Amino acid sequence: MAWSGARPPRLRLPPPPLLLLLLLLLAPALSAAAERRPGPGPGPAEKLLVFTVATKETDGFHRFMRTAKHFNYTVKVLGKGEEWKGGELSNSIGGGQKVRLLKEGIESYADQEDLVLMFVECYDVIFAGGPEELLKKFQETNHKVVFAADGLIWPDKRLADKYPVVRSGKRFLNSGGKCFIGYAPYINRIVQQWNLQDNDDDQLFYTKIYVDPLAREHINITLDHKCTIFQTLNGAVDEVLLKFEEGRVRARNSVYDTLPITIHGNGPTKIHLNYLGNYIPNAWTRETGCSICDLDLLDLSTVTEYPRVKIGVFIEQPTPFLPKFLDRLLTLDYPKEALSIFIHNNEVYHEKHIKKFWEKAKNIIRNIKIVGPEENLSQAEARNMGMDLCRQDKACEYYFSIDADVVLTNPKTLRILIEQNRKIIAPLVTRHGKLWSNFWGALSPDGYYARSEDYVAIVQGNRVGVWNIPYMANIYLIKGQTLRSEMKEKNYFMREKLDPDMALCRNAREMGVFMYITNRHEFGRLISTANYNTSHYNNDLWQIFENPVDWKETYINPNYSKIFTDNIVEQPCPDVFWFPIFSDTACDELVEEMEHFGQWSGGKHQDSRISGGYENVPTDDIHMKQIGLDNEWLHFIREFIAPVTLKVFAGYYTKGYALLNFVVKYSPDRQRSLRPHHDSSTFTINIALNKVGEDFQGGGCKFLRYNCSIESPRKGWSFMHPGRLTHLHEGLPILNGTRYIAVSFIDP
Repeated sequence: MAWSGARPPRLRLPPPPLLLLLLLLLAPALSAAAERRPGPGPGPAEKLLVFTVATKETDGFHRFMRTAKHFNYTVKVLGKGEEWKGGELSNSIGGGQKVRLLKEGIESYADQEDLVLMFVECYDVIFAGGPEELLKKFQETNHKVVFAADGLIWPDKRLADKYPVVRSGKRFLNSGGKCFIGYAPYINRIVQQWNLQDNDDDQLFYTKIYVDPLAREHINITLDHKCTIFQTLNGAVDEVLLKFEEGRVRARNSVYDTLPITIHGNGPTKIHLNYLGNYIPNAWTRETGCSICDLDLLDLSTVTEYPRVKIGVFIEQPTPFLPKFLDRLLTLDYPKEALSIFIHNNEVYHEKHIKKFWEKAKNIIRNIKIVGPEENLSQAEARNMGMDLCRQDKACEYYFSIDADVVLTNPKTLRILIEQNRKIIAPLVTRHGKLWSNFWGALSPDGYYARSEDYVAIVQGNRVGVWNIPYMANIYLIKGQTLRSEMKEKNYFMREKLDPDMALCRNAREMGVFMYITNRHEFGRLISTANYNTSHYNNDLWQIFENPVDWKETYINPNYSKIFTDNIVEQPCPDVFWFPIFSDTACDELVEEMEHFGQWSGGKHQDSRISGGYENVPTDDIHMKQIGLDNEWLHFIREFIAPVTLKVFAGYYTKGYALLNFVVKYSPDRQRSLRPHHDSSTFTINIALNKVGEDFQGGGCKFLRYNCSIESPRKGWSFMHPGRLTHLHEGLPILNGTRYIAVSFIDP
C-alpha cells in the first residue's frame, strides 16, 4: 500500500536553552516526587478516549465494560444495533466494518493533537491497568501510534520478510486482534485510507501500512514488542501468569517481566482469557475473595410471583438411590406451583421408581411429562426435547437440568442459582473424596479435559466465588430468554462425535454465552454409577464401596453418631451392649433381599455351606455369601461395628473378620427358638431386623450365666457380646409372626 497521508500537525519548537537546563536539573526530584505522589501520572485521563465496536451486547462486552468502569476509562462504543457484516472472524478474514466505524467515529476528534485514542476489541479483551499507567507507558514509547505485537503472523504469512527485524520481543502486528493506541490526528490518518468493504480484512489493512517503511516512519508507528501495554494470548498463554497484588490481580508477562494494560484472548485463547478474567483486575483477590459475585443479583424476596421453572430430569443409565433423588425434587425450597417437570427415563429397571414418584408428585407439581425407554430416544434427543419445552413456552423463565447422579442436598439450590442472575450457571457438585466434579477449568487443544491452575482450589473450597468456565455437566440452570435469543436453535446437544454435554458447552462458547460454576454454597455431590449391578432385589445395599456417603445416609441409623457423642449405648446384661446401627430401610431391604432369594437352610445339622459340613446348633438362615453380599458386609463391620467395639471393649482392636455372616428367620412353623450355645467368635453382633409386637410376638435372647433376658429387641439395634466361654445364650421362642435377625461371628 502506498502512503498518501494528510499534512502532519505543526511541530512545537524546543524550549530555550536556559529553561531546558533548569528542567534537566530538576528532573530527578520531580520524577521521585511523581513516583511517591498518588493520582494521575504523566497525562490527564480526560485526554484519553477508548473506542470499541459492539454490534451486540454479549457477555464478553459486559465483562469488558465492567473492567473499563473499574478503572474509570471513558469508552465510546461504535456500531450499537448495527447488523454485523464483517464476516466470521473466529476462523476467517474480515472485520473491515470495524475500520469503517472507527473512521466515521473519530472524525470529530481528528484535530485534537493532545488527545490519545485507543482502539481495542471488546468481546475478548479485559483491562488490567488504569488510564494513568496506560498514558505513561504510551508516552514512554516516543511514538505517535503503537500497535499490539504478536509472535504469530496473520493473515498473510508472505509479508513476514517485510517486517522490521527486532532483537528482542514480538515481531508481528498482532494476529487476530486490532488493538492500538495513538494521538488522534495520527490514528485518523491511518483509518481515513480505508476504502474497502465491511467484510474485507482489517488486519491486512493495518499490516500493509505498518510494513510500508515510508508510512511507518511518516506516522511514527511502532509495535508493543514486549507487551508493556497490550498482551495478546495467542501463542503466548504460557508466558502470562497471574500476579496477586494487595487487593488486585495483574497479568504478568514472565518473558519480558512486564505488566500489560490490556489482555486480549485472540484466536483460540478465549477460554484462557475467561480464566484470567475470573481474577483480573479485582474479580477475585486473596484479600477480598469474590468482589463481583453480588453484582446484578436478583432478589427473589422482592418478587410477587416466582419465576416459572421447567425441571429437566435425565435418567440415562441404572443409577443408585434413584427414589431418594426423585424425592428430593419435591423438597426443593421453591413454590411448587411455579414448577413443571420433564423426565427422560432410559432404563426399564427404573420404571417402577418413576411410577411411585408420579403417584407422589401428580398432585403437587402442576405438569409432569415422562418419556420412557419405549420411545427409544438418544440422550442428545431427550436433552434437546427437554430444553425445547422451555424454549417454546414463553412463560418458562428458567430451565433447570439435573441428571439422576446428582445428590442435591441443598433444597435452596434453585433459588440460589436464580438469584445469581447469570445466563447459564451450575452449582458445584463433586464426587465424595475425589477431585471429580461437574466442571472443567480448562480444555485441551482437542477440546477435552485439562486441569486449570485453580481447579483444585475451587473444588476444595479454598477459592470461593462464581467462575467463568468452559465446560459443565450434570446440573445447570439456563435462562429461558437465553434459549429464545442467543440459543434459539433446537439442536444444541448433537455435534460431530461429542457427547451431549460437550456439544452443548461448545455451542454456548461459540455463541459467546458465558457459563459459570458457583461454589459459594454447599449444594451436594455426584454419585458413581459405575459397577451398578441391577440383578439383585435391592441393589443399593451393595453400594457401600462405590457410594459410601449415600450408603451410610440410607442404611445407617440416624442416631449412630450419638454412640460416641451422647453415650447412648445401653448394657441390659453384663457385657452385653445394645446400640442403634441400621435404619428401618436397611432392615426392610435386607429382609426383602433374603426372602427374594428364598433359599432358607431349614435349620438342619447337615450344612454344606460351612467347613466340615455339620452345624451343631443350626438356624434357619441364609448366608451373606449366598447373595453375594459378604465383602460389603465385612466392610460394614470394619467401618461401623469396629469403632463401637473399641468403645465398649476398651483396648480391643478387632480385625473385622468373620467367616459366618447370616440372616436368621424364626417362625412358628419352621424354627421357633434356638437352644443354649456359645458362638464361635471373639464377639458377636445380633441386629434386630423387624419389630416385636408388630411383626411377631415373643422371641428375644437369654444369657443363662447371668439369668438375664432381653425380650423386646428394637428394630435396627444390635447386641454386641462375647462369643465364647462367658456368654452362653439361647433364642427365646416366638409365639406368632416372623422374626428376622442379622448375625456375625466376628474374629473367630
